[in-house]
Amino acid sequence: QVQLTESGGGLVQAGDSVRLSCVASGRPFSTLAMGWFRQTTGKEREFVAAMGWASARTNYGESVKGRFTISRDNTKNTAYLQMNSLKPEDTVVYFCAATRYGDANARDFDYDYWGQGTQVTVST
Repeated sequence: QVQLTESGGGLVQAGDSVRLSCVASGRPFSTLAMGWFRQTTGKEREFVAAMGWASARTNYGESVKGRFTISRDNTKNTAYLQMNSLKPEDTVVYFCAATRYGDANARDFDYDYWGQGTQVTVST
């Protein structure tokens, strides 16, 4: 019932900032808790950030704490991932995820819906 579309990825320089967007359709966005994950080919998905449906709680992966910020705008049906101080190790496909249950969960199996991903490449 829910479709997620990520955008904002691309080629950036190390140390730069970029904001990813995730537009949700199919049901009221305010009913969804949102998360961001990333995955390198051949490896497991890594938790990046999550936010509850009412922005009452946030959660961040250890590798991105202090650099990435998750936010949402329910009027635009959009979740965002602000990424600052980008490093080459941040070069990966980023996925938006949503769930009708839970609150800022860090586990990928807690999410019901997934976008197709957006590639971020950080050059040196």
